Amino acid sequence: MKITSTRLADIALTALAPMIWGTTYIVATELLPPNHPLLVAALRSLPIGLILTLSLGQLPQGIWWWRILLLGSLNIGLFQALLFIAAYRLPGGVAATAGAIQPLLVVLFAWLILQEKPSRLSIVAAIAGFVGVGFLVLGPSARLDPVGIAAAIAGAATMGLGTVLVKRWKRPVSLLVFTAWQLTVGGAVLLPVALIVEGSIPQLSPTNLVGFIYLGLIGTGLAYALWFRGIDKLNASAVSTLGLLSPVVATIAGFVFLNQSFTPIQWVGIASVLFSVLIGQQTQQTQQRKQKSSDQMRSRFSLMSQVRYTVRAHCRWW
Repeated sequence: MKITSTRLADIALTALAPMIWGTTYIVATELLPPNHPLLVAALRSLPIGLILTLSLGQLPQGIWWWRILLLGSLNIGLFQALLFIAAYRLPGGVAATAGAIQPLLVVLFAWLILQEKPSRLSIVAAIAGFVGVGFLVLGPSARLDPVGIAAAIAGAATMGLGTVLVKRWKRPVSLLVFTAWQLTVGGAVLLPVALIVEGSIPQLSPTNLVGFIYLGLIGTGLAYALWFRGIDKLNASAVSTLGLLSPVVATIAGFVFLNQSFTPIQWVGIASVLFSVLIGQQTQQTQQRKQKSSDQMRSRFSLMSQVRYTVRAHCRWW
């Protein structure tokens, strides 16, 4: 029971990250200045990253300089830039649906990089989640822009690859330090691009400041720390299916705060996503059972080998 309770706690804490990210759309549209998405993305990451890095007083060492540059770019810098390109060129539903391919990509990356052979459950969970998000947010008048579609899929790929690499390399420092490094790098990568493309940000109102504080502390700092913690505790495919909760929360937030309506097909989409998340968490238990069985077989083989060696040595002595 203790193991089950601990695992449920890990799943719940990890699920909080995409649920928090699901509030980003409503915060951005209602509290932040318009027409500066890249600058907003940079300012939600860089200040909190710098504050944490300077206060914690720890910098990467050796090989971790280039690893953090790559991870920060994949998980935050490139991902945020591609996400906003997709958001500008596509309706939100199309962008979210294209991005929902991430669990399938994570299954592929985990197979290639972590040698985690994909199970049927993980593939079923990824497909169910993709279909569910489509039902949830894709409308009949959806406009398909090739560049926007490519950006959304590339964004899903960068975040998916970053997730698997975090799992592969194992952080060498505390969770908070590891998160701070990536936020700093991601924001630093985005900021010059944002200033060139969008120019300087306009004067901020008190409402804008509230939005930035929420996105910086909760929507970025806390959410990414919970996400990276989940990557440590769960397998990559299980974590990626939890990410599908983000469009669910975004849709519910629109219903609650913006008086948007639900259609029957959206309820089907929510049910499909929740089914995907549930099945996705079963993949870890299956892999753990297989790993335990494999370890037991290796242990038995090692014991049998030792017994045979002892018997042969004893016979030769006689």
